Amino acid sequence: MRLPAQLFFDGAWRNSASGRRTTLINPATEEPFGEVAAADVADVNAAVESAQRVWESGWRDVAPGKREAILHAVARKLREHLEEIAQLETLHIGKPISDARDEASLGARVFEYYAGAVTKFCGQTIPVGRGGFDFTLRQPMGVVAAIVPWNFPFPIACWKAAPALAAGNCVVLKPASLSPLTAIKLGELAHAAGLPPGVLQVLPGSGSAIGDALVTHPLVRKVSFTGSTGIGRHIMELAARDLKRISLELGGKSPNIVFADADWQRAAETSPMSVFANTGQDCCARSRVFVERSVCEPFVDRFIAATKMLLVGDPLKPETQLGPLVSAAQRATVEEFLADARQRGSRFACGGGRPRTKGYYLEPTVLLDVRKDDRCWREEIFGPVVCIAPFDDEAQMIRDVNASPYGLSGSLWTNDLRRALRIAKAVESGVLSVNSHSSVHVEAPFGGFKQSGIGRDLGMAAMDGYTELKNVYVAE
Repeated sequence: MRLPAQLFFDGAWRNSASGRRTTLINPATEEPFGEVAAADVADVNAAVESAQRVWESGWRDVAPGKREAILHAVARKLREHLEEIAQLETLHIGKPISDARDEASLGARVFEYYAGAVTKFCGQTIPVGRGGFDFTLRQPMGVVAAIVPWNFPFPIACWKAAPALAAGNCVVLKPASLSPLTAIKLGELAHAAGLPPGVLQVLPGSGSAIGDALVTHPLVRKVSFTGSTGIGRHIMELAARDLKRISLELGGKSPNIVFADADWQRAAETSPMSVFANTGQDCCARSRVFVERSVCEPFVDRFIAATKMLLVGDPLKPETQLGPLVSAAQRATVEEFLADARQRGSRFACGGGRPRTKGYYLEPTVLLDVRKDDRCWREEIFGPVVCIAPFDDEAQMIRDVNASPYGLSGSLWTNDLRRALRIAKAVESGVLSVNSHSSVHVEAPFGGFKQSGIGRDLGMAAMDGYTELKNVYVAE
């Protein structure tokens, strides 16, 4: 399998202007396996300016039916290379291969969805008091910067690029420095499928080296970012200088709420993977579990039993459920949280150690007796750690749920429809699942409240976010 090792823009492989390269480490073995060109500011300028020329010279005016056909061709090309994409994803971030295959397929589905959306994305006609004729247009913005994280590199690259392209924009895609391979592959395959050169540019490299240049470039009209709340805040500050459009999908500390009237046995058996999937490196991870006290003890017993059954190991084996953390630094960060929990007297019901001597592995960890002011309860850990606590009073539980500065996702387990509607309205989050842990649906908007972000990915809402709304009035 050939590793993509260069920048990809103007439809061709290119070395970076500086000649700098980034070494990639396999987190399952701790061994380097390749190098990738690292873009610098000169590359950002060249890629953005080229994308702007391509947008002005024709991409924005491509007929919707033609744009639809190209995006369908991209989806077909991705499906032809699903296994290669999955193998690359597992290699550089340690994602279990079965998950990587699902996510590669999800990326193709995203392109299929937005290919179909191109000809169904419409403005409005509006009756106005003066008479005449009033209508709205949804017009592309121009060059969009898409900055994607390392935890779900391929699907998030797709769900930013596909709607932006469908709306008629050009995209400069910057993958995380830890996980550039599948984004570069996306650029190569999209071009091979018929996307014109320059419409999708891919610039791997350090965010500290090129991120600010990309966000502040005067030709970039919109920045779409998924990542930490701290970096999102920095992007927002930079974008404010020229009122650049932004969408931010940021951190989370999602709740999992279980009432005694629910099928709490099923909730207990399925909830471990709602927080430990992707080794806990998920902004939607249900890392705070609230369980009604009358069923809390048996719930915890079943939750722990299910956790101990999870298979941690080689991410290339199809039976593996949890792979390593993405890097030594990420594991060290999670272990700092665990050290703080020990010092503050939390009870480790299971986990907390390193199951292997090689690779950045960490056992899935269940914490009990955690106080509401402890770091593990309040802060996003981004690792395989969950806190479980009982509750007695619904109103107080809601206050505790909403005390977090985050509001991305969550789950609610109850068989009482009135309660489900009441809680769904009360929980401050952009996504909530009832009797389920599913956060992401291609057809539905995804994003958060409060410090979990601004704007929405996926669904038709994403198309709105990549266009400007123009109103036109024609007098009689």
